[in-house]
Amino acid sequence: MGKIYDVIILGAGPAGLAAGLYAGRSRLSTLIIEKGQDGGQIAITDEIENYPGQIVEGESGPSLIARMTGQAEKFGVERVSDTITEVELEGDVKVLKSAKAEYQAKNIIIATGAYSRPIGCKGEAEFMGKGVSYCATCDANFFEDFEVYVVGGGDSAVEEAMYLTKFARKVTIIHRRNELRAAKSIQEKAFANPKIDFFWDSVVEEVYGDDILQGMVVKNVKTGETRKVEADPEDGMFGLFGFIGTVPNSKLFEGIIDMDERGYIKTDDDMHTNVPNVYAAGDVRIKSLRQVVTAAADGAIAAVQVERSLSDYF
Repeated sequence: MGKIYDVIILGAGPAGLAAGLYAGRSRLSTLIIEKGQDGGQIAITDEIENYPGQIVEGESGPSLIARMTGQAEKFGVERVSDTITEVELEGDVKVLKSAKAEYQAKNIIIATGAYSRPIGCKGEAEFMGKGVSYCATCDANFFEDFEVYVVGGGDSAVEEAMYLTKFARKVTIIHRRNELRAAKSIQEKAFANPKIDFFWDSVVEEVYGDDILQGMVVKNVKTGETRKVEADPEDGMFGLFGFIGTVPNSKLFEGIIDMDERGYIKTDDDMHTNVPNVYAAGDVRIKSLRQVVTAAADGAIAAVQVERSLSDYF
């Protein structure tokens, strides 16, 4: 029988690392399992401006996450790089299995995050964080007085487009249909906003530029015609925001953990799932705001709940 940890945390993004920090400081035997690089989505963000206590100038996703990782390690949190393929969450001891190992714990914190559904155009990955974004709250300020384009037609796309008008001089919504899918009340506000324009029946085929986003090819899905959209020469670049949904990394727990129709995990305010001693924190759970600060808060709450479940004083 291998070691049975007090808690295993799946994921080393802000939620998982915050959970590790709090669990480690509580002297719980803690293991974080991460299949990729620490940080999740924030690891590909070149510049951060809205995390309390960050370096005011020059903070990047990798630099912030590196300090979070160091804090967790300081308090004795163990680390493993592995991909979990099977879970057994019933009973007092939870079992996580990969192709090479088996891990056991009394408590599990699921902090596997979510990822933005990609726009699906050529060159998209190359320009992520260099003009292509999936978070207006995170990146709108970088496009003050620039032109930006928003891909999508649902509630979130239109709401984020309106938010972007506070910063950009012009916002163009690119939608593959000839009408929006957003609620009528939201549509009315968008149509009334003089800063918002529309490319109907259109999709982005390709993005390009010299290190930063400077142009894109937009295709009309009805006529097949394409046109190039290029940055204003005085700007040198523009922003392209994708809001066609996010996908939670929760497939591993389907049929075990209660989720909504999109796959986001249901929890209470203290991060408990429907399975005893299994918690969810960060972007993988149902929540109204997916940001580093809210993910870190979720992780802290989950770890405190684990500590209380193990303590004779509660």
